[in-house]
This record gives sequence, C-alpha cells and structure tokens, in this order.
Amino acid sequence: MGLDKRLTTIEREDVFCRGPLLHTVQMSKIFDDSKTFVDMKMKYPPQKILEKYEDFMDSIAKNPSKEQVRQFVADNFEESDAVFEEFQPRDWGINPPFLENIVNEEYREFGCAMHRLWAELGRKMTAKTEKDINSTSLIWVPNHLIVPGGRFREFYYWDTYWIIRGLLISEMYETTKGMLDNFLHIVERYGYVPNGGRIYYLGRSQPPTLIPSFKAYLDAEDTSYTDHSDYLKKNIHLLSKEFDFWISKRTTVVKLGDKEYTLAIYGNSSEGPRAESYAEDVESAAPLEGEEAKASFYSEIKAACESGMDFTSRWFVSNGTSKGSLRDTKTTSIIPVDLNAILYNNAVILQEFYTRLSQFDRAAYYKEKAAEWLEAIDAVLWHEDVGVWLDYDLANGVRRNYFYASNLTPLWAGSYSKKNGKYVEKAIGYLHANDVLNYSGGVPQSLDNTGEQWDYPNAWPPSQHLLIFGLKKTGHPEAEKLAEELAKKWLTTNHEAFLKAHHMAEKYHASAIGQSGGGGEYDVQFGFGWTNGVVLDILVNYFSKSKPPKKTN
Repeated sequence: MGLDKRLTTIEREDVFCRGPLLHTVQMSKIFDDSKTFVDMKMKYPPQKILEKYEDFMDSIAKNPSKEQVRQFVADNFEESDAVFEEFQPRDWGINPPFLENIVNEEYREFGCAMHRLWAELGRKMTAKTEKDINSTSLIWVPNHLIVPGGRFREFYYWDTYWIIRGLLISEMYETTKGMLDNFLHIVERYGYVPNGGRIYYLGRSQPPTLIPSFKAYLDAEDTSYTDHSDYLKKNIHLLSKEFDFWISKRTTVVKLGDKEYTLAIYGNSSEGPRAESYAEDVESAAPLEGEEAKASFYSEIKAACESGMDFTSRWFVSNGTSKGSLRDTKTTSIIPVDLNAILYNNAVILQEFYTRLSQFDRAAYYKEKAAEWLEAIDAVLWHEDVGVWLDYDLANGVRRNYFYASNLTPLWAGSYSKKNGKYVEKAIGYLHANDVLNYSGGVPQSLDNTGEQWDYPNAWPPSQHLLIFGLKKTGHPEAEKLAEELAKKWLTTNHEAFLKAHHMAEKYHASAIGQSGGGGEYDVQFGFGWTNGVVLDILVNYFSKSKPPKKTN
C-alpha cells in the first residue's frame, strides 16, 4: 500500500470527524465515553458504511432508538482494541543502569516499576491495521510508540516530551528515535504535529515540544548510538518547518504605546464539535444563540485543547475576568505565558543546532528571532509589581492576574534576562505570596475550584516538572532549594499513590498525598506516560548517588 493511500483522510473524516452518522451515534450516547466510537475500526470501506447508514436511517424513518443505533454500530464497527497490539520495545531491558544509583531502596523499587511500565505502554499497529489504515481514525506512523495510557491509546504531542525524558533515563534510545521519527514524518506530511494520533485531532496541535525532545535525545549520554550530526543535518529542515507553523499560523500583534510586539496564541483550524467529545460539546453549546456563536464556541474549545490544558478557568473570559463557565472559553483571546516561553526556547535550540551544523546565516536568523521573542515576553507578559509573567487578555487589553503554575514557565525556558537577578527573586516571592508551596500533594495548576480538570485541586506532572526544573535551572540557591523541596514532595505523593493503587495516574490531588485527581469530562486515567517520565527525571536528579546531568530541559 502506497503512502498516499495510507494517509488519505477525506472519506474517513465523513465517518469519524463530521456528518450525520457521527451526529447520530454520538448523540445517542451508546457509550459512556464519546471517544470510544471514533476510535473504533470500520468493518467495511468508509463509502460502504455511509451507504449502509443511509439505508438504515431510511428504514426507521430517520428516528432510530438508542438500541437500534447500538446495533448498527455493532454490525459495522469493531472495538478500538482491534487496531493496536501490545509491544515490548526491543531496547527495553529488565535492569537499566540508572537503578543502581538510586540510594533509597524503596525509591529504587519505585523506579524499577516505572521502567517496567514502558513495556506495558508499548504499542504498534496490527498488521491488519497497517494494511487497512483507512478503516480507522488513526494517523499512520512508521514506528511503534509508547502511549500515555487509559483512553489515550495513540500518541499525544506534548505528552511525548516527558515520555521521552523517561525513556532516555531508561536508555531506550532506539524507541526514542523511533518516536521522534514518527513526529518528523508527520511534520513532513502536515507541516506540524497534531494534538494526537487520530485524524480528528488534525486542525490543532499542542505545546511545541518536538524541538526540545529532539535536543534531549541529542544530549543523551549514549552518543555512540547514532551519528547525531547526520541525524540533525537530515532533519533540521523539519524542525524549522514545525517552528514556522507556529510563527505563521499562531501569532498575533500586541500594540503597547508606540511599539508593536508579535506573540503566539493557541488556535484551531477545524470546524464543528470535537469528534471525541461530540455530545459534550453540542450540549455545552445548546444555550448559545445562533450557529455563529456555537461555531465560535467549538473553535475556542478546540484551541483550549491545543494548549494541552482542557479545560480550565485560565481560558475563561467574562467581563475581563476569569469567572464564568466552559461557555466563556475564549482561548484565542489570550496570549499565554507558557506557549511563548516554549517558542523562545525553540528558537534558542534551533540557533544552537544551526551553529552546530555551521549554517551560520540560519543560526543568526534564530538568534534574532529569540531576541525579538524575549523582548516581547518582557514587554507584554512580565509584571514587575506582581513579580511574575502573566497571560494577556487581548479582547480587553488587560493582564490576567491569576495564579497559574504555567506563569513560571519562563524559568524553565530561560526566557528572561539572566543578567538581572530580579526575575528569579521576584518569581520566588510570587510563589510564596500565593501560598502555593504548602500544598501536601504538589503545586496546583490553578487556585480556582471550577470542576474543570486543569483547575484546583489538581496538580499535573508537566506543571510540576516545568516548575521544579525551571527553579533548578536558574542556579539561584533559594530557587534550587525550593526545587528540591517540590521534587521530594511530588515524588512522595506519586510513590504513596502507587503503593496504594499499583498504577500511576495522569494527575494528582494537590491537597491530599497519594490521591489521584478528578474533575473534567472523563474519569481519571491510569498508565501513565508523562507521570512516569517525570518520576524518573526526579529520581535521577534528586535521589541518585551519581552526579545528575547538567542539562535539565
């Protein structure tokens, strides 16, 4: 089967992404989780399925019962488990060397358990799926992968950064390179990495972590595994292409006084409700008046998904505040601190890569781009009186003066002037002022208790990692001390949770040691890729008798 056929999506989209069949199935709510249906495998070609659907609807006067819809799906689709099979990567070994250096015996056993999970989370498409990819909603990739876990059966963009950090600690270099190659293949095809590995995720991405993932791989200790110079030279154009997607498709201009600054926002280019949460979106939009308002809501919800933080009051805009409900989501009206810090970091890494390749003109371009981004971040997002970076509300022209752990992302990204110590000292003061260092289970992503999963009381692995290693990276003694305290606290709550439940959760409760998080539109998921990666990174940096790696992002 040729590549063009393998990547054809148009017919599959009429089944899994839009149209009357999708509407009928999802609004019948025959599954507890809307994602179940769009992850299934068609028993017949897409056009045949659509014809059978038309015949089915005609036979029951277009008014099917729930049981009739359930039977139609059973007759024409297979369960989602049919597309993947478990796969133990061949570079996975029972006793990776890092375990020998973990001082605490209990934590050594914990690290061993985390390492074992890579074998459990390994997936590859079945031979039958490879041959008939158009019968699924999957985006084809050339290599096997490590999935997050639970309902997340395919790759997810920003999750993969923390998974890769864990894989590199486990010295699974071949698996890491394979996952990077998957993303590079996708960038070559689409120009960016989508939210996840399904066609219904096309139209939105996630925080751009491919470039730092690539750097983490190149910086790994086993430089003998591959010729890194050749690998970088072969793929540098694709890394630049992904960066250019964000610059060309996700930027806006902010005017402050006589100056204009270009910064990035999250966005979306597809229409309609999310296929994987179709009924939820339709019902949320129901009170809105007019199709235009509903279409705008669907787009804003998808933009929030691109942020990776779906959902949170961080994206609510109501009378210039963060109050309101999910219907007040206005993601594209907000310039986010974390996205812009990450893009700055991407530009710095690309400058480093082009310098390594002696392509000095390109290196100079990215040096200039990083300098422009740094100036814009400082002018628009830094607030001296608050002592931190804050999201900016474009619609109302005001700063979003609310605590989010993501406000500290510039420490991790290095998107501040290192010559001026005020940034780090004020950021430390900001953490104390908001009393977020005293939660027993980790720093919450926000302090608003809205019932949305990226709000209080949930503490998330990526937020902890960015904060801990951001503080550590500054080299400031007090910041390093805080980083160590937070790292130990996070490891404690993860360890306690694992001892009780014998699995890892995607999020935890900030106010209860060892308790998984909750809220949002689906049950808490277990596995869990990025949780395992963060745990391993903390173990080797804070609980290892060997000297930890100097590079931390």
